[in-house]
Amino acid sequence: MDAPSAGYAFEYLIETLNDSSHKKFFNVCKLGGTKYDILPYSIRVLLEAAVRNCDDFLMKKEDVMNILDWKTKQSNVEVPFFPARVLLQDFTGIPAMVDFAAMREAVKILGGDPKKVHPACPTDLTVDHSLQIDFSKCAIQNAPNPGGGDLQKAGRLSPLKVQPKKLPCRGQTTCRGSCDSGELGRNSGTFSSQIENTPILCPFHLQPVPEPETVLKNQEVEFGRNRERLQFFKWSSRVFKNVAVIPPGTGMAHQVNLEYLSRVVFEEEDLLFPDSVVGTDSHITMVNGLGILGWGVGGIETEAVMLGLPVSLTLPEVVGCELTGSSNAFVTSIDVVLGITKHLRQVGVAGKFVEFFGSGVSQLSVVDRTTIANMCPEYGAILSFFPVDNVTLKHLEHTGFDKAKLKSMETYLKAVKLFRNDENSSGEPEYSQVIQINLNSIVPSVSGPKRPQDRVAVTDMKTDFQACLNEKVGFKGFQIAAEKQNDIVSIHYEGSEYKLSHGSVVIAAVISCTNNCNPSVMLAAGLLAKKAVEAGLRVKPYIRTSLSPGSGMVTHYLSSSGVLPYLSKLGFEIVGYGCSTCVGNTAPLSEAVLSAVKQGDLVTCGVLSGNKNFEGRLCDCVRANYLASPPLVVAYAIAGTVNIDFQTEPLGTDPAGKNIYLHDIWPSREEVHQVEEEYVILSMFKTLKEKIEMGNKRWSSLEAPDSVLFPWDLKSTYIRCPSFFDKLTKEPVALQPIENAHVLLYLGDSVTTDHISPAGSIARNSAAAKYLTNRGLTPREFNSYGARRGNDAVMTRGTFANIKLFNKFIGKPAPKTIHFPSGQSLDVFEAAELYQKEGIPLIILAGKKYGSGNSRDWAAKGPYLLGVKAVLAESYEKIHKDHLIGIGIAPLQFLPGENADSLGLSGRETFSLTFPQELSPGITLNIQTSTGKVFSVIASFENDVEITLYKHGGLLNFVARKFS
Repeated sequence: MDAPSAGYAFEYLIETLNDSSHKKFFNVCKLGGTKYDILPYSIRVLLEAAVRNCDDFLMKKEDVMNILDWKTKQSNVEVPFFPARVLLQDFTGIPAMVDFAAMREAVKILGGDPKKVHPACPTDLTVDHSLQIDFSKCAIQNAPNPGGGDLQKAGRLSPLKVQPKKLPCRGQTTCRGSCDSGELGRNSGTFSSQIENTPILCPFHLQPVPEPETVLKNQEVEFGRNRERLQFFKWSSRVFKNVAVIPPGTGMAHQVNLEYLSRVVFEEEDLLFPDSVVGTDSHITMVNGLGILGWGVGGIETEAVMLGLPVSLTLPEVVGCELTGSSNAFVTSIDVVLGITKHLRQVGVAGKFVEFFGSGVSQLSVVDRTTIANMCPEYGAILSFFPVDNVTLKHLEHTGFDKAKLKSMETYLKAVKLFRNDENSSGEPEYSQVIQINLNSIVPSVSGPKRPQDRVAVTDMKTDFQACLNEKVGFKGFQIAAEKQNDIVSIHYEGSEYKLSHGSVVIAAVISCTNNCNPSVMLAAGLLAKKAVEAGLRVKPYIRTSLSPGSGMVTHYLSSSGVLPYLSKLGFEIVGYGCSTCVGNTAPLSEAVLSAVKQGDLVTCGVLSGNKNFEGRLCDCVRANYLASPPLVVAYAIAGTVNIDFQTEPLGTDPAGKNIYLHDIWPSREEVHQVEEEYVILSMFKTLKEKIEMGNKRWSSLEAPDSVLFPWDLKSTYIRCPSFFDKLTKEPVALQPIENAHVLLYLGDSVTTDHISPAGSIARNSAAAKYLTNRGLTPREFNSYGARRGNDAVMTRGTFANIKLFNKFIGKPAPKTIHFPSGQSLDVFEAAELYQKEGIPLIILAGKKYGSGNSRDWAAKGPYLLGVKAVLAESYEKIHKDHLIGIGIAPLQFLPGENADSLGLSGRETFSLTFPQELSPGITLNIQTSTGKVFSVIASFENDVEITLYKHGGLLNFVARKFS
């Protein structure tokens, strides 16, 4: 499908940039005069894209005028948006690329040309979610989990012996000792061969040294475990135009996006226009901190963009968030993020844009802004936008941005009034609503123990945790009997005795999501570790500690600033680059810890610097999980418990027996900024970019096919041609009624996409495990659901397989349901399979906020393949509702004030409804049950595009028909 012609309807707005005779741009300022001047900056970006892509077909003049009239049209009209590019990560990217490969097959069967099936939009795919922590401080001696792929065929891992080399001192005045001398030199640097994308410097001499052994081992296992997937990605990059793959070991998608892929302003055939991006992850929003409009839409809509179709959205309200004041010295950017998150969630910004302005904005660095923007899915906004300003330009210059392009960028952005200037505060845009946040009011905080929005001041942590032990089981409570709250269980580990109790920290992870892009918080963690080690403090060895940076640049500045050995000394060794602990890919806890937790029914804790802490996400046996800034992760690891008051209780004692408190080792803001300025330098960003462009040796040597159609391996358990197109016809059939449908699951409120389609490890007793076992795999080879998203058979069996799923039919958390015709209690997949054999359609009953959490297309695809025809809920997370429509499942909504309980529904009835052939947005439909009850529901379609997609049986069928 060809992309639309570029803005022919508004060619008269094209002008030449002042500083160049050949660079052109659409001067959208001239379109609306004062109407344009009052538009929020984010809406101006939407308007420019509409003008540039207006062809009166996919983008109509009426759409352009609706955006220009945003003040009166907000929330009332649908508008299309053509982003400049697409960003995928491998967990959600592989199903998108598998769908493309399958679509080629379908188009050929329908008589079309499969070569026409390729992305029309520039697409970058980063392989950053495959990393699992097989090797870390505690697990370095353990045998790795070989997972799938060809690792088992490749034989043993190559030996990785520690070969320390003495690097001669070159007389630097800052020399503090030779590279292999002293306790730190011996114990912190288990190094091996250097990996291409991660330059490391000796912390004492700034001379190159090899990569830590743990990284090399984890990467070698990663390549072996995921060989089939990586070969498929490489085929995709060869066969599909406009597809670039960033190989494993480079860094996480969002950080590579910030450091390497972002343009801020695109230049295409001498035409300048704002950079913008959508992608298959809800945290694409991170890039808005750089002044780039972007948000996550999930795999199905992303595929449409890749095929040259626009994203459709309701013209959003824009909440102006005025930041004033400045934060105190003990507050990190993560504290600011959590404070703003809680405030915005309380205000209610779901489905809206948030745009920041005010004097406080200029006090935030770009990395602070991207951290704030990254968390916007946690407070429900579509995106959180920071317009480009002088701080942005200085950041880009600091990171090696071409100066000529920087000058053109500034000139262009000022010409189209997309540049924010503090001196022109009187000219601020008009917003749907303005809220104020005083940065002075924000205090150091963590978030948990089960949800990211439940913020707890560090000063209140001890009392809050004790309250959680008392509260009934729920979003915060654990309901531990009062007489058991002080229970202590002794464990023996590595020859020593330790004591575990409620609140004991067993996982402490500084991971790649959210925080590692921010040098200030990472350096603060390193400086705190340095002071802690120098004071004689240590982390107990049974705590599963890890450090997974977002990219080699983070390793670079931690190393060159001299703090990495101290983090390593406390157990925070670099384990690899990519998402790990946050998505459940941590190594197993020791048997001693597991036994103690079970014996004492202990509420143990994980502390991580990520953005997701849903119960059971890190590890089944870790019930309390807290999000914290990197320095606080290190602090709680040293303390060994969250049941501590840092103000009055010491972290530990020094060798002389003196109490050491947190304030004794907390680095000042001046210390952090000094180190940041000295070591986060231009050369680091340049080196990272050069390493990415040079590529990865393992990736370069990986063999992959280059045929037009992918040669599916019928024996593969990773890559399988999905069945979405099996019944595809050239023309869509008439809408079919849903007759006598049984309820597959009866769910409550806040069912997340993790509940629906888990991304973590595959349980040994699950339906997916049975499938893999029947194909000759051992549990050590199962890998994770996220890694197997290219196999629809595994993912269908993994649907609703989360152990924390609470189905009201069962009455307790378990991935089970009842097959009503037989009365059996079965795994969800097994019940659905029986229903399908009997020809019985299925629906799901749910409460409020169905589908919250990460955007995840398999949370819609899985239920579809289980035979679910409709979901009936009180409310939906918008991204997930879009996915349901995009796959062909009807999103039905109870009338306001009604739910299954108020209507007297038990879920054991059968349900029937008929769709009129002329559907309209928000139409009311009648459902009749087998008990004779009739009630009305809303068909939650927002626009004619969604209705068209549903009539085609989903987006994939719609697009495939366009190619045929």
